[in-house]
Amino acid sequence: MNWKLIFQLSLFGLAMGIATVYVIPSKIEPAFWLVIFLYCAYAIAKCSGGKNFLHGLLLGIANSIWITAAHVLLFDKYVANHAQEAAMMQNPSVSLPPKAMMAVVGPVIGVISGVILGLFAFVAGKLMKNPPAPESKATA
Repeated sequence: MNWKLIFQLSLFGLAMGIATVYVIPSKIEPAFWLVIFLYCAYAIAKCSGGKNFLHGLLLGIANSIWITAAHVLLFDKYVANHAQEAAMMQNPSVSLPPKAMMAVVGPVIGVISGVILGLFAFVAGKLMKNPPAPESKATA
């Protein structure tokens, strides 16, 4: 496992965790994640040395740790800028406090996004493999 690569790429999760609190609205967040996932899949395929799917899965989990921490620590500002998410957290059928709900749901989303990122990295690895060089036949 290339833990250094996973950590370095997970800093996108930290950046997005903070950016989604202050700058990026929920409506366009998926577009940012698509670009990040494509870049990370490429970087994993190029630098991981194998086990691309597992690297992507672990990266998704690491991202969720950063994002969940940012959203919980900056909770008041997050809900002030994300009315729809704040309303979902006030659902009377959920008995958890909003911060606790974030702490529970965040890692689940991390595993789901990790599976998606893992699949992207797996496919990127297959696409980037160099075909074997043709064998030359010696003529007698």
